[in-house]
Amino acid sequence: MTPEQALQEAKSGELRPVYVVVGEERHTQSRVLAALRATAVGTDLAGMNEESLVAGEASVDQVLGAARTPPMFSKRRLVVVRSVERWESAKGKSADALDRLAEYIKEPMPSTVLVLAADKLDKRRRFMTTAQKAGVIVNCAALSKGELPRWVVTAAEQRGNKMSRSVGELLAELAGPELSAVDDAVERVCLFAGAGNEVTEDTVTECVVRVRPTTVWELVGAVGRRDAGAALAALDRVYDPQDRGLRLVGVLAWSTRQLIRFESATREGARPEEAAKRAGAPPFKARELAEQIKRIARPELEGFLEALARVDFSLKGGSKRPPRAVLEHAILAMCQGAAGKERGGAGRSARHTA
Repeated sequence: MTPEQALQEAKSGELRPVYVVVGEERHTQSRVLAALRATAVGTDLAGMNEESLVAGEASVDQVLGAARTPPMFSKRRLVVVRSVERWESAKGKSADALDRLAEYIKEPMPSTVLVLAADKLDKRRRFMTTAQKAGVIVNCAALSKGELPRWVVTAAEQRGNKMSRSVGELLAELAGPELSAVDDAVERVCLFAGAGNEVTEDTVTECVVRVRPTTVWELVGAVGRRDAGAALAALDRVYDPQDRGLRLVGVLAWSTRQLIRFESATREGARPEEAAKRAGAPPFKARELAEQIKRIARPELEGFLEALARVDFSLKGGSKRPPRAVLEHAILAMCQGAAGKERGGAGRSARHTA
């Protein structure tokens, strides 16, 4: 089942006797565990009907004993076992721990909610096939880069704030990939926007990155014109030494992808306003986007994304140079590389004509 399905079950109050919560996304695991706990034991007599254990520190006998203990003055008892993956490589008496838990899943204690949490488990093991057959596995795998924007938009809507897909992509680019950091960013932009208001591009840039979109477009445009001086001047206005320029790289990558989508839409015959909509930009940006793609060819835009990926790697420890120097070098290379291609192409044409 998905984490959302597990959360819905917790909300409905109809809990299963066993949940196997598996996945490396700790934020999602924590949400599921918190929801199950709130429904299973609440606050009344929680200490008497709740037990938390760690695999390896506690034996499987202790886990099964805790799971088979009836609740006191309550409907349910909650037993949470973390780091269950430790038993996969266990030897000796602990080697059959997962097999014994598989047998428990077949005949669980109805009054106990047993939650078995792990980062990763071998799906081929009998424990996992038994849990899969019982329908008790909660998949908390990390979201892919493509899935994250939709998660952001949904998280904003759950807080009562509308958000476009494009703004969701921007926030995911700036705050990802760790879901806890993304969720914190969503919380901040929603509070900043105010209850019931839409979270816009300006909201995100003001609240999260403090980089004005107009200045970022100036930087992109300067690179497109091969104007190194203007590009470095724009960089000076948007560079933030506190985050080493990482968020700026995120905004630049987002802007470049928006241009690529706009170019694709116009090549397919869409009018500028429709192309802007497809790119995730408001219609009033259509003219600006159209001017940008006149100056920057599609191969160059794709090259920008590759260059920004290298910059991101360097800023995260892949280079010993100062972050500002890394960005300046990359921007100069992007300007000179584009100009060099033009000169090279012109030279080849001239030679061919001659």
